[in-house]
Amino acid sequence: MTLSPALSQAMGNILAARGVRKSFAGREVVAGIDLELTRGECFGLLGPNGAGKTTTLRMLLGLARPDAGEISLLGNPVPQAAREGRIRVGVVPQVDNLDPDFTVRENLVVYGRYFGLREKEMDQRIPALLEFATLEARADSRIQELSGGMKRRLVLARALVNDPDLIFLDEPTTGLDPQARHQMWEKLRVLLRRGKTILLTTHFMDEAERLCDRVMIIDHGRSLAQGAPHALIAQHIEPEVVEVYGEGVETWFHETARPLSDRAELHGETAFCYLRDPGPLIASLQGRGSLRFMHRRANLEDLFLKLTGREMRD
Repeated sequence: MTLSPALSQAMGNILAARGVRKSFAGREVVAGIDLELTRGECFGLLGPNGAGKTTTLRMLLGLARPDAGEISLLGNPVPQAAREGRIRVGVVPQVDNLDPDFTVRENLVVYGRYFGLREKEMDQRIPALLEFATLEARADSRIQELSGGMKRRLVLARALVNDPDLIFLDEPTTGLDPQARHQMWEKLRVLLRRGKTILLTTHFMDEAERLCDRVMIIDHGRSLAQGAPHALIAQHIEPEVVEVYGEGVETWFHETARPLSDRAELHGETAFCYLRDPGPLIASLQGRGSLRFMHRRANLEDLFLKLTGREMRD
């Protein structure tokens, strides 16, 4: 296969894609995605439901063939040599697809066999994997005996069986309580400190803002923005946000919020006011006991909602 000069140059990166497209039943679900991951970074692929994230991940892994474009996975052209690339990739899916008939240790052993690892190699690797997942005392437990957080840590440990260079994480903390989420974040930071590269999809914008060096926001299969989270926020969003809600907010929004805000939106019973100087707006709220407000800095969720909209997606 002859690669374009741009992709040939990018093949030194962990993962690279140029002009990737995919359609189903005449509808284009991925429309010309370009991305590059460099070694040791966490890259977030963000978008609402139906934005094209899952299809993009499947093409990057060689599990779906693109209609157009080029992909390089760990120096291997995809899909032509996807298998060779996937040998050095770990995957954490959305669903905990652990085998309930096996123990924690047995789940790791069986998964290692998919990569051709011998029993002696697995015996050497399993203690470190159990320690990483904080499951040393649960090695002989059945999957049904584990909490949700334990299961997610085990799925992450399983993805490390082959000592991958690149780890795909598809919504790794969905369904976890705050304590379990923070524990998972710390495990991911450990992997980054070890030089692993992570491609993360998540619906939690605070998660992406905490973990990701760079993010790409996509919708309807197209890239809307790409870069470091704080740089993108500064580029697209006013620095201060005041959220106002309570009885009479609609009247206050039209009479006061709009004139005093750089940008203001009313959604349901909450007004979102985006400002460079929040002082006058906050002063206008003093003495209005029926209205409550929260003043904060702009964040990645504000950027996400500005670019993709606030309407519900099925």
